[in-house]
Amino acid sequence: MNTVRTILRETPLAWLLFAVPIAAWMHQARPQSPLLVFGLACIAIVPLAGLLGLATEKLAARVGEGVGGFLNATLGNAAELIIALVALRAGMLDVVKASLTGSIIGNLLLVLGAAFLAGGLKHPVQSFATIGARTQVGMMALATIAIVVPSILAVAAGGTLASQSVAFSIVVSVILLAVYLLGLVFSLGTHAHLVRGDGQPADGDAHGAPWSLALAIGVMAVVTLLIVWMSEILVGTVEHAAHALGLTNLFVGVVVVAVVGNAAEHSTAVLVARRNRMELAVGIAVGSSTQIALLVAPLLVLLSLVVAPTPLSLAFSGVEVLLILTATFVASILIVDGKSTWFTGVQLIAAYLIMAITVFAIPAA
Repeated sequence: MNTVRTILRETPLAWLLFAVPIAAWMHQARPQSPLLVFGLACIAIVPLAGLLGLATEKLAARVGEGVGGFLNATLGNAAELIIALVALRAGMLDVVKASLTGSIIGNLLLVLGAAFLAGGLKHPVQSFATIGARTQVGMMALATIAIVVPSILAVAAGGTLASQSVAFSIVVSVILLAVYLLGLVFSLGTHAHLVRGDGQPADGDAHGAPWSLALAIGVMAVVTLLIVWMSEILVGTVEHAAHALGLTNLFVGVVVVAVVGNAAEHSTAVLVARRNRMELAVGIAVGSSTQIALLVAPLLVLLSLVVAPTPLSLAFSGVEVLLILTATFVASILIVDGKSTWFTGVQLIAAYLIMAITVFAIPAA
């Protein structure tokens, strides 16, 4: 009991956890009220994301910033993977691609921008390891190429390439998965000392009481399961709620589903940036985008052969390709020097808002 009180005391929004059981009950008792259930599920994810961020920070204090950022990106992306699998099973391939696009640009621009803004308001200039940032951006650029090339060829060649896009996507997915695994070996193994950086957080005593390794991992596992549960409720209500609000499927996938799915990364990145732990903040935001592009998307392509009525390919729409290209370019030029200020965060958030408004203005097909 004392452990539970300690955990909740370090989570400012823990009182919002009441929404978890209420959302679950309303989902069963009031299925005719998708807007209400959707709102409750969104509220429920906020404190769960805060708990995940706290547990990740405690774990990172024991295993290192690089491993902590990787674990948070992995657990944070579990929600996106579950949402996409449910949509795949329903044959909603356009929503899957839109949610992948939204997760990539959301992490690169919104999550990273919020972290830079929150951290910059407390610390005038923050630094992080440039090699780690360049490695992540380089991997993101590779994933962008893997999406751009088949997408452009699909438009140019029309039906000729469409018949071969599935086989092409399978081969490219295997290559991307191999690169992702080698990237883990590089960043967590052979060159961990370069990626991690030498800086220490300026307020290292502000992290509260230390947790045991078992407690940190246990909290992360339980909270991740709860986030996945709430995400499944979102999958069942978000489309009805969006239609009730007059939103398109593209906007739902790129903005709504992605923002909700990225709540864990958003909360954690802001929290650790405020404490000047920028290697961890950048590792969460950029690493999550890289993981979506190099791990989640290829996995979905391969899994679609089994669970989906129609296989998924890496040929995205022109709007989605443009969004991913622009987000990768903007993020790369703003983080390449290994320093950030609050205004850097403003620029990234502004870029995201422009993209979101653009997607909102695109009429339904």
